[in-house]
Amino acid sequence: MKIKIKETVKQKKGWSLYKLAQILELPQQTVYSWANGRTQPSYENMDRLCDAIGCSIGELLEAEPVQNKLNFEAYKRYI
Repeated sequence: MKIKIKETVKQKKGWSLYKLAQILELPQQTVYSWANGRTQPSYENMDRLCDAIGCSIGELLEAEPVQNKLNFEAYKRYI
């Protein structure tokens, strides 16, 4: 699952990731790391993100396209 932080915060609030980090009182690097998929926020921070942005967790999560999953399943058969 990918977390659509950058897109959602821009759409809902018009904020940058830097502004979001300030609102959440977290290091800018932490929020950028979440947005780039290097790390995942804890449940507590996911809840804080949703409160700050004014969205549901479902709006932040982006499911992987079915085609990518199918390609991966085919690839696993050859391993």
